[in-house]
Amino acid sequence: MSDDARARARNTGMGFVFQSYHLVPELTALENVILPRLVQNNSRKTSALEAEGLKLLEQLGLFPRAGHRPAELSGGEQQRVAIGRALFNSPDVIFCDEPTGNLDSKSGAMVMDILLHVNRGRHQAVVIVTHDELIARHAHRIVAIKDGKVQTAAAVVP
Repeated sequence: MSDDARARARNTGMGFVFQSYHLVPELTALENVILPRLVQNNSRKTSALEAEGLKLLEQLGLFPRAGHRPAELSGGEQQRVAIGRALFNSPDVIFCDEPTGNLDSKSGAMVMDILLHVNRGRHQAVVIVTHDELIARHAHRIVAIKDGKVQTAAAVVP
């Protein structure tokens, strides 16, 4: 597989939600959400991408904030934009690094609700790395790692 093919597969098969958001500060919330498809050099028109991005921002409760840059958004809003960016290509797997680590409890609960909806409603796998036991309790399966070695791996009984 060529490097380009690998990059395309990574861009469409996986979504990433980083603890520190990694939004592009010069772009609006909408532009940050549609960025993965723009990078893909997809032939779809930008207006179609924007319409799709606005629909996703509406689902995330951010429609009124679509034209705002990251510095104008709260931490919870920035994290929801980052989740929107991760979801935009409908990846099979979404990897989240401490997705609630920089958020207050209300924003953290909202982010977890979104991720659980994605997992259960859209049937997309969500892998969350966390030190927070309250967050881990939402999982179907928990893998505990210490010093780079798997300590325990167990399915969670609902």
